[in-house]
Amino acid sequence: MARRVFFSFAYEDVNRVMIVRNSNVVKGIEAAGFVDAAEFEKVERQGDAAISRWIDGQLQSTSVTVVLVGATTCSSKWVKYEIEKSKARGNGLLGIDISQVSSFNLPASKCCGQIPTGYSFYSWTAGDGYKNVGTWIDAAAKDAGR
Repeated sequence: MARRVFFSFAYEDVNRVMIVRNSNVVKGIEAAGFVDAAEFEKVERQGDAAISRWIDGQLQSTSVTVVLVGATTCSSKWVKYEIEKSKARGNGLLGIDISQVSSFNLPASKCCGQIPTGYSFYSWTAGDGYKNVGTWIDAAAKDAGR
């Protein structure tokens, strides 16, 4: 079943995030949660209140939030905000470790942690994310009753 998914990630991990984006699970330029650099920079210049409103708008009509965890995700106040807002909405929630994805000549990094206790957490590389991410998303939605 197709689901509208919000992808939460630290912007510093965008190269690795693109691997997930291009996995054919998420199609089209309007995929929720994927940030065009120019769009994000425009919103960011408007301050924290504008970023919060923008995130809230991106979360509308989504049923699952996927937190893509890399080296800097745990220190991102916006990822924390997105997780809390997703939980408040009743979205299904799961985490995927993308730290071992080598992309654009970047070496693998360390995963900074996981998502809150009680939610599934997978490894993109060890869990064959390209093949399984759709199944993971469906399971998170079902766990949340969505």
